[in-house]
Amino acid sequence: MLPFSYERASDVQQAVSLMAAQPQARFIAGGTNLIDLMKLGIERPSHLIDISRLPLAAIEDSTDGGLRIGAQVRNSDLAADSRVRERYPLLSQALLAGASGQIRNKASAAGNLLQRTRCPYFYDPGMACNKRVPGSGCSAQQGHNRMHAILGTSEACIAVHPSDMAVAMVALEARVETVLPDGKRRSLALDQLYRLPGTTPEVETQLAHGEMIEAITLPPPPPGRQLYRKVRDRSSYAFALVAVALVIEVGAGQVRTARIALGGVAPKPWRATAAEQALLGQPSDMRVYQRAADAALAGARGQGGNDFKIPLAKRTLRQLLACATQERASA
Repeated sequence: MLPFSYERASDVQQAVSLMAAQPQARFIAGGTNLIDLMKLGIERPSHLIDISRLPLAAIEDSTDGGLRIGAQVRNSDLAADSRVRERYPLLSQALLAGASGQIRNKASAAGNLLQRTRCPYFYDPGMACNKRVPGSGCSAQQGHNRMHAILGTSEACIAVHPSDMAVAMVALEARVETVLPDGKRRSLALDQLYRLPGTTPEVETQLAHGEMIEAITLPPPPPGRQLYRKVRDRSSYAFALVAVALVIEVGAGQVRTARIALGGVAPKPWRATAAEQALLGQPSDMRVYQRAADAALAGARGQGGNDFKIPLAKRTLRQLLACATQERASA
């Protein structure tokens, strides 16, 4: 690990000011991703700004019936909160599917959203990776790409976003509240926080240097059922091959509302709006669910090793829809 300096911020404004003053500075909270990257020489911050003790660890009811989640709330506390389990079970399910108990006890909510890809080529300094070294190439394009993206990719990058929590948050239409170095605050839809790789895969979010997530807000609980399903190589401690976050309301045999987000298939949590539109006002039956699944993956493109993700994602979405509405899914 390369030498770096360390400073503990005493308040939010000091934290963002310190970050803005040093181009190579990084915030550190739980450190569950950053420390690994520093050990491998992938992240090389000259200065770490510790924000772990800022007073941002509360989960509060908002006046509209939603929740405001401080950036420093630990993943384990968020998953166990009674309001989350009762009103947003989708979020609790995703968090519990996301990591070991030890990691959840350390990882922060904002850090979870901002964790970086686990693409093996990104983690290997000896391999070309545009996300790590812009302009060097993408080894995954012709390499071992079984875990890689099938939606939202570019010629520069096919890495996937690793967060389970972010997928659930997108389906729940969460927002992030941020603080800028000049003291101004803004609110971003979580779905809009992330950037697709395009020609600049190293730029992963809309956050400016020095801008810090202060809280995550959830709107009032949506009507209907909430489910999260994660398909992975082993039953625990593994990143998703495919994940589906679903919020659906059915009445009088028809789909009234639907929100769908996919994980493990794109460089960001993928909101499947075409699938949602294919469901609205339609009968809750398997033919409709198949059309929705086809719509969700209409633009998908495999790279050889990950071609299987396309039928797997369709099947997972179709069966989760069936489970949510008690229809019988075929294989």
